[in-house]
Amino acid sequence: MREANATQLEAGAKPSKQKLVDREELAEHQLRKRKFFEDNVRRNGAWLESTWTQYAAWEEAQGDYPRARSVYERALGAGYRSKTLWMRYAEMEMRCRHVNHARNVWDRAVTLMPRVDQFWFKFIYMEEMLGNISGARAVFDRWCEWEPDDHAWTSYVRLEMRATQPERARKVFERYVACHNLPRSWIKWAKFEEKQAETARCREVFERALQELDERDHTEEIFIAFAQFEERAKEAERARAIYKCAPPLMRDNEVTDLRENEVTDF
Repeated sequence: MREANATQLEAGAKPSKQKLVDREELAEHQLRKRKFFEDNVRRNGAWLESTWTQYAAWEEAQGDYPRARSVYERALGAGYRSKTLWMRYAEMEMRCRHVNHARNVWDRAVTLMPRVDQFWFKFIYMEEMLGNISGARAVFDRWCEWEPDDHAWTSYVRLEMRATQPERARKVFERYVACHNLPRSWIKWAKFEEKQAETARCREVFERALQELDERDHTEEIFIAFAQFEERAKEAERARAIYKCAPPLMRDNEVTDLRENEVTDF
């Protein structure tokens, strides 16, 4: 047993790596690998995502970007609904600093699948990292035409604030509340104005909200947020007035919660 163990090959020994000494050997190696990948593609039928991504990654590693691009295009022709393929394709172009190619990929991705938020965010992030704020803004404008959820709108506002454009951010909020005329949208806008130390603007937002919201949306959420803002602004009488006028507009089960929040002392 000891003799057998001594002569046994080391477990898990790695095979020796092939060393390519000239261009001809490299060409032969690449030809064999491409044949291997093409056989895999044929063997697995019209579609297997991992086969295509491995093929394209290998071509990228060879520095043959046109071939890698061709592999991705063939893969998308077989299954353009794959989020992973679009992501890998665009990330390859960005990694290799092929900016215009990356823009083309992201543009096609958001056109074909506009409800995939990740595509939009990646596209915008790329433009912002390139310092192309107007380009990032244009992408956001395209996205907003699809009436996305709150996260998209608030991200647009943050972009404008990073670009030190508060007036543009306010215009985004105007579009946001027009798209999602709900208490939470108005409250986010009001909190934005309060954060900018714009007390009058914040009050105006709350007042507009109560005018433009449907009666069914006059919930405790909007009244409490408005009253608490007035409390923070040291406007006790205004806060009391909000609490007093709110109950007639609301369901009985909401009135109790409001009264619990009523201002008692300043």
